Amino acid sequence: MTNRSTGRAIQVVLLDIEGTTTPMAFVHDVLFPFARTHLRDFLRTHAATAAVRDAVRLLAVEHANEMAHGEHPPAWTPGDAVEPLAAYVGWLMDRDRKSSGLKLLQGQIWEEGYRAGVLRGQVYPDVPPAIRRWRAAGVRVAIYSSGSELAQRRLFESTDQGDLTPLVDGFFDTRIGPKVAAASYARIADALHVPVAAMLFVSDVAKELVAAREAGAQVVLSLRPGNAPQPDADAFACVRSFEDLHALPDS
Repeated sequence: MTNRSTGRAIQVVLLDIEGTTTPMAFVHDVLFPFARTHLRDFLRTHAATAAVRDAVRLLAVEHANEMAHGEHPPAWTPGDAVEPLAAYVGWLMDRDRKSSGLKLLQGQIWEEGYRAGVLRGQVYPDVPPAIRRWRAAGVRVAIYSSGSELAQRRLFESTDQGDLTPLVDGFFDTRIGPKVAAASYARIADALHVPVAAMLFVSDVAKELVAAREAGAQVVLSLRPGNAPQPDADAFACVRSFEDLHALPDS
């Protein structure tokens, strides 16, 4: 498969989630409120588990970094009762921080919702057929989102169009690096054993596309309904549906 606009081969399509495969409204109106509503009960019930302790360790480092950079998060130290930790996590949520500790914790809360059947993943109707079309053409598909790998997997396995995880060759979160850092895309390409130039990244955020392009990846801007306007959008190839990607790759 080649990109008609560049003539360059595509071996992997790397997809963002929010505003790309999945409506903004699902993330902001369903997932985020669910995590906020169930946060305190979840911490009280699961504070001693290894998964929560891992998230707390990351949060402690991030809290110290916030303080060192002149921010004023709620006072909290590991070992405190649930309420100070919940207050700090709420503070991070209010600011939509791309915090690895926060994302791990949110993913664990959402997992309970998915397992209970209260949450079901949402993707745009054009997403599953596009993924199947790319795979039929020999192109692999991977996901890169600020949401935790766990949260990504649960979303894609519980859609009303079935379990899509067997169609995805890799799930990457910000533990591999920030989405606005070029090195992150080089690491993903290395993990997938492809040249970064053979990877096409689709996202709704221009800064992420700039970073991916700096790494040498091919990029496309997603213009789904409800997405925030992006500066310099005309600097990128744009699609409003994955059907539009027929105009870019030629198998």
